[in-house]
Amino acid sequence: MNKYTRLTIDDIAQLAGVSRTTASMVLNGRAEEFRISARTKQRVLDVASEHHFQPSHSARTLRSGCSNTLGLIVPELTNFAHASLAQAMEPLCHQVGYQLLVVSSDEDPQLETTGIEHLLARQVDGLMIVPCSTDAEFYNQWSERLPLVLVDRRIANSTLPFVVTDAENAVTTTVLDALSSGAKEAYYFGGQPNFSPSIDRLNGFRMALAKAGLEEQPGWIRARDYRRSSGYTLMHECYQELGRYPQLLFTGSITLLEGALSYISEHRHFACAPKRIITFDDHNLLDCLPMSIDAIQQNSNELARAGIESIQALIERKKPENVWIPAIINWRTRKTSNPGIGQAEAK
Repeated sequence: MNKYTRLTIDDIAQLAGVSRTTASMVLNGRAEEFRISARTKQRVLDVASEHHFQPSHSARTLRSGCSNTLGLIVPELTNFAHASLAQAMEPLCHQVGYQLLVVSSDEDPQLETTGIEHLLARQVDGLMIVPCSTDAEFYNQWSERLPLVLVDRRIANSTLPFVVTDAENAVTTTVLDALSSGAKEAYYFGGQPNFSPSIDRLNGFRMALAKAGLEEQPGWIRARDYRRSSGYTLMHECYQELGRYPQLLFTGSITLLEGALSYISEHRHFACAPKRIITFDDHNLLDCLPMSIDAIQQNSNELARAGIESIQALIERKKPENVWIPAIINWRTRKTSNPGIGQAEAK
């Protein structure tokens, strides 16, 4: 038999010397129910084990109406937050008896549609999506075909349940803390302004300005996308307009932070770098920098847990509550007394 030939139950039945029905009952765990002898059962199992046979998942799904699989669609697997979400979700799915299938939309609505259709064809029991569009009707239509939960991003005017990070409060807390140290200006570098995470982060930033009694000035809010190159460009534009760096800088993602720091490093402007920098997203490499950068981190484990619980509730025909997961703040400025780059070299 060719090693690439896919065995069927008929092949196992022939090799074991039993009928197809007997082989099917044994391989589907129903030998006792149909009073198949222990010797026959063992013979069929031995043949199946010897040839590494697994019953058809599709056939089993058709019989039971349940595939024990869940789908997750993320915009980018290279995005640290999305990769962390998928990584956290997979073992949690296994714990509750599901296999997770992950698809990337590459922030392209057409690719997202293709991914949804692919997962529907695989008969997933539920779908979790980090949406790459703000079209509520588009996602609402899919929810009529299977349980669907939005994760990490919510959509205005959509009735779909969501699980998202409470970014607004975390941003307000960190920026207000930085402003209380004496900064009289604060700049915001963001991206994708129509998506809910960006809206929440900007709302938190503006709330901090209001609480600190600072009136937002033209040019303080700047947004392109979340690419590293955009962080570089925004930093370049800001420096050219001011003739210096801002006292306080908040970046809406670690990729924007990378771009901003790249510009500072490339031009060897260490002595006049921003005195306080805050970023959304965190990475261990930030601990290796000679300056302390406070970072806001999504709790991927809790997002994954709440997302799976919401899907399970829908599968059981229950209505889940929308969930806001508190963000984690890594206060590097409170862990060390070392001054920032600008302060250290200015002395």
